[in-house]
Amino acid sequence: MAVIEHEAEPIPGLPGRLPPGERILWQGRPDWRHLARSAFHVRLVGAYFAILVVIGVLSGSFLGALLTLAAGLAGVGLLLGLAILFARATIYTITSRRLVIRSGVALPLCVNLPMVQVETARLNARPDGSGDIALALKPEARAGYLLLWPHVRPWRFARPEPMLRGLADVRPVADLLARALAEAVPGGRRLAVPEPGAPGVEIRGLAA
Repeated sequence: MAVIEHEAEPIPGLPGRLPPGERILWQGRPDWRHLARSAFHVRLVGAYFAILVVIGVLSGSFLGALLTLAAGLAGVGLLLGLAILFARATIYTITSRRLVIRSGVALPLCVNLPMVQVETARLNARPDGSGDIALALKPEARAGYLLLWPHVRPWRFARPEPMLRGLADVRPVADLLARALAEAVPGGRRLAVPEPGAPGVEIRGLAA
């Protein structure tokens, strides 16, 4: 895995031009609404402040409730703003040989993940068609959790798993990634993509 700081992009989302024989299969961004819910936990934060406001009203502390409401709106607004900024600053690229995550608001970075370093992929599809794809890397591959955040599977600190996060229509991307991984691995590999409505199913490599 290579991490590259970049100032100018000859191709949007990529740190340089593609070498001969490599081609772009797909590019996309996370949807800021899904990113706000899954990475920045806007709903959870909003619910927390709503409970505090209700407690304040029931206890007769109306001024405290108003101040809590104002703080809650400011906090949720800040998180929504961050989700929008990260979504705009991110480009996911799947090529015939690698996955590239270009992200970073203050310091843009490109993370290159060769297909041959991917051990398994995990699709988490939601009922509305959105979802995430997490990539478990082989033990010799290294990825920094903080460097990848928020494009990383939560709580996997020992072996971070890069993630295509908050995709509005995740299944076509999972199908395409499965084919790309199968073609990139020497000897061939089939990847089983779960049926719709089956969240959290691993896309495991099987014998060709």
